[in-house]
Amino acid sequence: MNLFRSAATVGGMTMISRVLGFVRDMLIAAILGTGPVADAFVVAFRFPNFFRRLFGEGAFNAAFVPLFAKSMETEGREAAKRFAEDALSVLATALIVFTAVAEATMPLFIHLIAPGFADTPDKLALTVTLTAIAFPYLMFMSLVALYSGLLNSMGRFAAAAAAPIVLNIVLISVLSVAAFSTWESADVTGVALCWGVSFAGLLQLILLAVAAHRAGFTLRPRRPRLTTGVRRLIVLGVPGVIAGGITQVNLLIGTIIATFQDSAVAFLYYADRIYQLPLGVVGIAIGVVLLPDLSRKLAASDLKGADDSQNRGLEYAMLLTVPAAAAFVAMPETIIHVLFERGAFDREATIQTARALSAFAFGLPAFVLIKVFSPGYFAREDTKTPMLFAVATMVVNIVGSLALFPYLGHVGIAVATTVSAWVNVLLLSRTLSARGQFSFDARCRLRVPMILLASLVMGAAVWYANLWAFPVVSAADLGFKVILLGGLVTAGAVVFFTFTQITGAARLSELARIFRKA
Repeated sequence: MNLFRSAATVGGMTMISRVLGFVRDMLIAAILGTGPVADAFVVAFRFPNFFRRLFGEGAFNAAFVPLFAKSMETEGREAAKRFAEDALSVLATALIVFTAVAEATMPLFIHLIAPGFADTPDKLALTVTLTAIAFPYLMFMSLVALYSGLLNSMGRFAAAAAAPIVLNIVLISVLSVAAFSTWESADVTGVALCWGVSFAGLLQLILLAVAAHRAGFTLRPRRPRLTTGVRRLIVLGVPGVIAGGITQVNLLIGTIIATFQDSAVAFLYYADRIYQLPLGVVGIAIGVVLLPDLSRKLAASDLKGADDSQNRGLEYAMLLTVPAAAAFVAMPETIIHVLFERGAFDREATIQTARALSAFAFGLPAFVLIKVFSPGYFAREDTKTPMLFAVATMVVNIVGSLALFPYLGHVGIAVATTVSAWVNVLLLSRTLSARGQFSFDARCRLRVPMILLASLVMGAAVWYANLWAFPVVSAADLGFKVILLGGLVTAGAVVFFTFTQITGAARLSELARIFRKA
């Protein structure tokens, strides 16, 4: 398997999903803005979407992929299929029970995840209703994660990576109807969106089940049994999910704290949507592909090959995310203005969201590096160590958010999330190095500093260009705004890749050769 080619497959599908996600969020911003219905919908969507990211973007793979791959290698295809069916049956049963309990206790549940809404009874009641409607999405996406892990283990990445596109198509369709409807209130749009979320989850599950069937794995429900394989999956899976999904846990914590400030939840949501583009296209793609690659090489005792894979993954991740982070710091207000400022999303919303985006941007490389270093543990069936690090960084995030929130509001939450991510990276990388399981090779030591320098040069150039471009962008119509923003991004890319060519940080011919390989 070509690591970069596979990552490009996952990243390409994720790019399509993220672009459609921007269209979706532009419509949400225009129709709902940052008012109470927007806050209610973000909370209602945040929790099931949190599980979608937690399971579907690699965390569940931390436990399932090594066990499934080992079963395939040592016991054969039928044994691997039985293991997958047993895991599916136990997971589905647990999810049905959990969903039923959550639906029955939804008001209490909302008080836990949105305590700040208690002062606004109407918003609290709407949030309860919306979350109850959207909650089944959690169940569907957790099952989608199992099918994704199965397909990823066999090197079939496209279907799992394409599944999120379904969600965005469904929600864009709902919002398009809302934009031209005669609905009397925004509440109705919120309700319709949440029904769309659950329906999209069901469609994604069907899509992945069909893909597994075509791959020769038609999973049939069995009587739930805690077999040896399932027990091992649980032992590895619980800490693996916590460790692999710590970024999403921290964002959920931030959402809970943000409920105590009007519109803060929405500000953080829209900022999150921007930096999730490079995180999804690069970081998550690398994490999803790197785990099975490392698992196979370690099983074959190819330690040098495993170390090379992590070095190339780190290099590739930095090449594509550090310049993105620099651009977000250099022109956050322009980005938010072009993408969201229209309809109910006003100038003040742009300013406040841009401030959050700047703070998140400094953590973007860290969010990606977590995806690069974590597979080094998961491939060795060590999920406990990264879980302990995740818990430590979660404490850093909570303490930082609570300390900064009274002074910086929602921006303080973004700063705390960024700091906690870098703490996690430091713990993960140093421990792997101390164990002799990772070392920076000569190429990585040479190229990563050059990538950082090229990104600084590009960031300075974009910041300077934005000084004169922003007044023009502000006064232009939507089409010209998009063209100007595209021009700034293109100019930044030209500066960055020109500098990397000069310094040798990356060679375009080398990248082209990598992706031409099978």
